[in-house]
Amino acid sequence: MFFNSIDFFVFLPIVFGLYWLIGSKRIKEQNLLIAIASYVFYGWWDWRFLSLILFSTLVDYTIGLYLDKTEKLSKRKALLWISIGVNLGFLGFFKYYNFFIDSLVDSFTFFGKDLNINTLNIVLPVGISFYTFQTLSYTIDIYNKKLKPTKDFVGFMAFVSFFPQLVAGPIERATNLLPQFSKERSFNYAIAVDGLRQVLWGLFKKIVIADNCAKYANIIFSNHTEYNGSTLLLGAFFFAFQIYGDFSGYSDIAIGISRLFGFNLKRNFAFPYFSRDIAEFWRRWHISLSTWFRDYLYIPLGGSRGGTKMKIRNTFIIFVVSGFWHGANWTFIIWGALNALYFLPLLLTNKNRINTDLVAKGKYFPSLIEVGQMSITFFLTLIAWIFFRADNVSHAISYLQNLFTSSLFYKIEIFPSTILILVLFFIITEWLGRNGEYAIEKIDFIKQPIRWAFYISLIILMFSFTGEEQQFIYFQF
Repeated sequence: MFFNSIDFFVFLPIVFGLYWLIGSKRIKEQNLLIAIASYVFYGWWDWRFLSLILFSTLVDYTIGLYLDKTEKLSKRKALLWISIGVNLGFLGFFKYYNFFIDSLVDSFTFFGKDLNINTLNIVLPVGISFYTFQTLSYTIDIYNKKLKPTKDFVGFMAFVSFFPQLVAGPIERATNLLPQFSKERSFNYAIAVDGLRQVLWGLFKKIVIADNCAKYANIIFSNHTEYNGSTLLLGAFFFAFQIYGDFSGYSDIAIGISRLFGFNLKRNFAFPYFSRDIAEFWRRWHISLSTWFRDYLYIPLGGSRGGTKMKIRNTFIIFVVSGFWHGANWTFIIWGALNALYFLPLLLTNKNRINTDLVAKGKYFPSLIEVGQMSITFFLTLIAWIFFRADNVSHAISYLQNLFTSSLFYKIEIFPSTILILVLFFIITEWLGRNGEYAIEKIDFIKQPIRWAFYISLIILMFSFTGEEQQFIYFQF
């Protein structure tokens, strides 16, 4: 069930009405409704995979209880590794089995040996990378004694399957979201209005920006040998705003819907394309995943506390693993490694945390230096996105070879002016609202008639520029 589908626009009001009809005093009943609604939401795509999420829930709930009952280190480690093994085992099988088989066969073929190993026709369960990491955070935090296990199975079930963020995040920590299922949640009109406003902006990002940019990105990437360098650069530009509008749009919708039910999810994007260096970009892009890898992989490996070799090793590990998390394709691994190369000079010169505040804070316009820094960072990101978007490594290399030619300075062959104007409007709106949690959060200061005219304009644009229903990009991850 997609957020931008008719099915969901019927589903959400029904669940919302029943939820508040139950009443804020009856927490367990509300949690049960959320769990049932979440399973309906997930099963709408393919009911067969409900058993998978239920099994993962049962395993981690049980392991959490056993971890709390024992202080013996060897037993605690065994329990933790069972949780890691089960969750990553499912993830590895469904997501990476064919990748490893193909890579193994190709390696033997390269050395003149033929292996007759068949791949499987495996359907990747939607959202498995997200809810797997969410449940892992629960058992790891209990193991590290940062969290006490819950004895409320229904509440835990609702936490794992919480439908607003189930299939594409944000990846919530048990320490943040799980306690909210044991507290009374009262309807707050102001918070609900703010949630609907964030949902509106998220839908605009998805329907108007992402889906329209996707149309031209797909055309250019699919026929890259037929276009000059300037057009290929525009194709990368379109994909950059496709993936940002698509993914951050989903996060905005998820966070906004959660507020309707009295829940607070963590921020997942903080205007990443206004970053002045790659380190700042990764503090602002897919924050829930970046911080997950930082806390559960990078820091346990030693972080940046060791010598130069350890810093380089840990940086490459976290970025390559992040790339591999996105999918079973060498393009994602190269994308991760390329970002590691971008990041390393900043880390090794201790300049990775010099841009932690808001760009051009308190000003309408950035300085020329900041414009240059943001432009360079965005360009480097564009180059990395080419690998992310390409079908395979040869496709990405061919795209780059055709991009970096003298034709880079030729006239652009595809110039959808209307879409570019919409993207410009989007960039300006994000820039003006960059001091908020999302771009139009602080629009309340505008007089009501103008504010409502703005909302109506967004809705008209969504109906005017909607096309074929597009699946959210991160559903495949």
